[in-house]
Amino acid sequence: MEQRRTFYEEQKRNRRDSILLAIVVSLVLFGLVYSFAYIFAPEDLFFVLPLSAILIVVYTWGSYQYGDQIVIAATGARPAEGNEFIYLNNVAEGLSIAAGIPMPKVYVMESPEINAFATGKDPQHSSIAVTTGALQKLNRAEIEGVVAHELSHIRNKDIQFMTYVTVLVGLVSILSSIIRRWNWTGGSRRRGRDRGGSGFEAAIMVLGLILAIIAPIAVALVQYAISRRREYMADASGAELTRYPEGLASALEKIKNFNQGKMKVDEAVSPLFISDPNHSALDNLFATHPPIEDRIQRLRQM
Repeated sequence: MEQRRTFYEEQKRNRRDSILLAIVVSLVLFGLVYSFAYIFAPEDLFFVLPLSAILIVVYTWGSYQYGDQIVIAATGARPAEGNEFIYLNNVAEGLSIAAGIPMPKVYVMESPEINAFATGKDPQHSSIAVTTGALQKLNRAEIEGVVAHELSHIRNKDIQFMTYVTVLVGLVSILSSIIRRWNWTGGSRRRGRDRGGSGFEAAIMVLGLILAIIAPIAVALVQYAISRRREYMADASGAELTRYPEGLASALEKIKNFNQGKMKVDEAVSPLFISDPNHSALDNLFATHPPIEDRIQRLRQM
């Protein structure tokens, strides 16, 4: 029973921290929307803000509905059909039953590296993909650990959450770019002269510009932090599902020793993978995944 409490405590802590980080992104987005509306349509502020909220909801809904199809197409994954993938499908089916979720669609990606990801809008419309390299290099317990990790993302509703955050980050970047371009082309000075240039209005414009410059960096860091927390949570939940943390720990160890981080996957979908497919020598602050050494250590302490 002590081990089970450890699994649940890990999940609870990461879920709490992830929600707090998402709130930060939402607040930054609201500040940008307000600045955008105040600069471009100050007389219609109480009309533009609700309209902006509606457009954000529509944009988010579209990404939620069709984001999984975009991810599958972007990674070049294909359905895991045929006799060679019977074992993979059997593992996915058995662990889905244990997790209490419908079996997701199973895909494979042609790559010599060891990796996998999960996507979908909910447990009833979900997919997992595993590289051919993982199937060739991992033993049974390790494959089960990797699949359990991905199924945990689905069961814990990480996919919807990460899609939501990714959409917000995209909106922040768009609004920030518009505000910066408008200020750099002299729009703020012209608008200030047209409206009398009160100190309050000038302060709002300056704060809007500062926020537009800082926001993309800030929300990117938040996005990376959310992704790292979700990986810890899926590790713990996957270990709970298989009741064998060593299987996933051993798989991560092979990923650490073998992968080169050269899958050439779009950066937008990199956070979905069990290990960063585009790993580089950048500072860990900007990493989409926590250090593998730390993940292995946590699993072996469970």
